[in-house]
Amino acid sequence: MQIPDDRRYFRIGEVSRIIGVEPYVLRYWESEFSQIRPGRADSQQRTYQKKDLEIIMEIKRLLHDEKMTIEGARQKLKRKQSEGNSPEDLLREVKGELQDIMKILT
Repeated sequence: MQIPDDRRYFRIGEVSRIIGVEPYVLRYWESEFSQIRPGRADSQQRTYQKKDLEIIMEIKRLLHDEKMTIEGARQKLKRKQSEGNSPEDLLREVKGELQDIMKILT
């Protein structure tokens, strides 16, 4: 699964194809994992960002490859999220987003 670098936003059908799960699975995971919160386009269709796709890929890995339960995957993501909030991680994330903006502008 490779997330395209040239796009900032993705609709649910595109995410479904990239991740390899049906759209109803994505909607279910939204209800179970607070980390997934897609925005809405003017047409009220879900719009996911790259960070959402990365989280969804991790959820799929935990559930399908590691055979975790929903609750187990939820707890693991929360632990990972609390560990990943160091200033260095935040700076890396901001730098990546700024680089994405620069690519769009050039």
